[in-house]
Amino acid sequence: MSKVLEIRWHARAGQGAVMAANNLAQVLGELGKYTQAYPEYGAEKRGAPVEAFDRISDSPIRIHSRIEEPQLVLVLDQTLLRTVDVCEGVPPDAIVIINSNRQPDELRQKLNIGERKLYVLDGSKIAIDEIGVDIPNAPMLGALVKVTNLADINSFNEKFRALMGKKFTSKIIEGNLKAAKRGYEEVKQA
Repeated sequence: MSKVLEIRWHARAGQGAVMAANNLAQVLGELGKYTQAYPEYGAEKRGAPVEAFDRISDSPIRIHSRIEEPQLVLVLDQTLLRTVDVCEGVPPDAIVIINSNRQPDELRQKLNIGERKLYVLDGSKIAIDEIGVDIPNAPMLGALVKVTNLADINSFNEKFRALMGKKFTSKIIEGNLKAAKRGYEEVKQA
């Protein structure tokens, strides 16, 4: 990776986008990448739209401005598609990953994705199956790892386990690891 990969996460407060952005940066940092992660939100209540951002590179990152033209966009809540232009500033060769139970072709037509690569994952179902709650950040992380090939899923999950071990019970950790692996395996391209 010769340039900086810029990522924008769209979610609702409480869905784990800010935590996912931070976890991605920390895990990839442990795997030798240079990273940045930051959120953008105010005093939102649970359910309000939020954005989070990542920058990832093989060399030091000297940019400290807002990400305006991300090469990768992740949408954790498909209801945001009605109110937020998730493709704003996104170049034609970018990647969009959406948590949805809809078919990829249906979403492509509805969103006017154009030439952008579109991937779809039912991260909510995976999260409910593996963690017991609709917090789809772990399956979306798995999908991101697959689509970008930034890391091997097993190496990623090993570092992810160590990171979560500082904060969560073993049951939550194992559920999140299974969810990330399923996200990696089940993401579909349109």
